[in-house]
Amino acid sequence: MTAGTLTGGRPATAALGTVADVTAVAYRVPLPRPWGPDVPAHHIVVAEITLEDGRTGTGFTWTPKVGAGAVHALLTQDCREAVTGLPAHPETVWDALWLHLHEAGAGGVTTLAMAAVDTALWDLRARAAGHGLADELGRRRSSVPVYGSGVNLHYSLAELTAQARRWAGRGYPAVKVKVGSDDLARDVERIAAVREVIGPDTKLMIDANQRWDLFRAREALTALAPFGLLWVEEPLPADDLSAHVRLRRDTGVPLAVGENIRTVRGFRDLLTSQACDVLQPNVARVGGITPLRRIAELARTFDVPVYPHLLPDLSGQLACTLPLPTMVEDVEDASFAELGVLHEPFPVVIDGCELRLTGRPGHGLRFATEHLREVAR
Repeated sequence: MTAGTLTGGRPATAALGTVADVTAVAYRVPLPRPWGPDVPAHHIVVAEITLEDGRTGTGFTWTPKVGAGAVHALLTQDCREAVTGLPAHPETVWDALWLHLHEAGAGGVTTLAMAAVDTALWDLRARAAGHGLADELGRRRSSVPVYGSGVNLHYSLAELTAQARRWAGRGYPAVKVKVGSDDLARDVERIAAVREVIGPDTKLMIDANQRWDLFRAREALTALAPFGLLWVEEPLPADDLSAHVRLRRDTGVPLAVGENIRTVRGFRDLLTSQACDVLQPNVARVGGITPLRRIAELARTFDVPVYPHLLPDLSGQLACTLPLPTMVEDVEDASFAELGVLHEPFPVVIDGCELRLTGRPGHGLRFATEHLREVAR
């Protein structure tokens, strides 16, 4: 029997070793700038994969509000059972795990749990090769531009303009502001104020977080388009493909979508239907680095850029490997480094308006969980 031949559904050999165990702990991480009255904290589930030879890799997944306990249970039960004994190759494990888990759903807790396994395996693979994650994936650049971002719909106008001044002071080439108020006039007032603060040369994006239907989205974009929008993000329910196609056609405002799409096929459908101008996969929600790479290569064939959603400590490393130009989103005071979740030295640093790699082995995320409250173990 040749190497890689399946016996009872499992590969016979593996150059990287074989998975022996999966453990995980879920933590609650307070936010210094709450994302609203209902989001005072985030949740991080940190996983560790141990190989038969004793080597370990660290993985994680993330959810701002709900599901950490369910993800933890899936990791320590079904995921652990499915991957034990498999060769520690990220793509081999990802495909096998998807076949095992997708009965429980095509996304949500399923792909969130898979992300923790996948990031741990890529950490192992890069460290075994003696270099950083970006070099293991194929580094195309050592730094990427950063844009300022805020979860700020609940901010007063004074708080919002103060945030915009901080962004302008840091020289960010682009900024993003939340919209979707019940009163459109409030959105117009706020975007006008931000544009005045940042000036005409800074790129401006808006994010509606799926708050509009097609009728309201058309009305809102007609009112907001004069402020020179680089894109509108999630103007409509994420799974309403036909409405995105119609909105893009009718308004001409570029659409950025994807943070709540969970499968490669979902991104394929966005691209083939010409429903978007920018893709924004979230590395945790799509199931890890393996599917995000597949999404990026798919997008490349349509000449659509990928701007990874949130999580700059990891997304910044991935951005340095993407085939098309990109930027990294830096939500104010919300990166793992800023939240105190990581030990130094960090795998990436933001210097002015650029994120650059520091060359740490593996993905370089060493979680400082000793001061965090455990949600589930």
